[in-house]
Amino acid sequence: MKTFPARDDALALLKKYNAEPFHLRHALTVEGVMRWYAQELGYGEDAEFWAAAGLLHDVDFERWPDQHCQKAPELLAEISASPELVHAVCSHGYGICSDVEPTEEMEKVLFAADELTGLIGAAAKMRPSRSVQDMEVKSLKKKFKDKKFAAGCSRDVIRTGAERLGWDLDTLMDRTIQAMRSCEAEINAVMEPLEA
Repeated sequence: MKTFPARDDALALLKKYNAEPFHLRHALTVEGVMRWYAQELGYGEDAEFWAAAGLLHDVDFERWPDQHCQKAPELLAEISASPELVHAVCSHGYGICSDVEPTEEMEKVLFAADELTGLIGAAAKMRPSRSVQDMEVKSLKKKFKDKKFAAGCSRDVIRTGAERLGWDLDTLMDRTIQAMRSCEAEINAVMEPLEA
């Protein structure tokens, strides 16, 4: 089993360097998505390690966007993060702002799902339900093909992520929607007071 920081310590570190509700919601979403994927893909014993990587993957982004994934190791050292966790966090920016390649399956999932959660979250806001609970892959693919929609979410990164995992785009989308369904209510409960 891989070592990971206590969630309270990880969350405190995240909040120390991130105050924007948008960034906090994204971190909590990717945490929940990674926990779901660990269970789904047979890594249940390491689910909290996967979740910690998701929670902390953008720890440096709000304050140091120009040093994203470069500053992270220094911040993660504050909670004595393991080398595996630091590698995972830095690898999600591979080819964009980091030369640390995602090699473990967990790192490939983080790379693929991170960007996609942003697209799914933006698409959910446009739905009457404002939720992923009733979202289908077909409607998400329409948003994916519309380059103007959530233009900040890189389609190339999402496609590359699916390829690295050996999955087609539909599989990645379907699984990530399911993963986001699993944690949506819990995250809404935490975030609604901050977003009001």
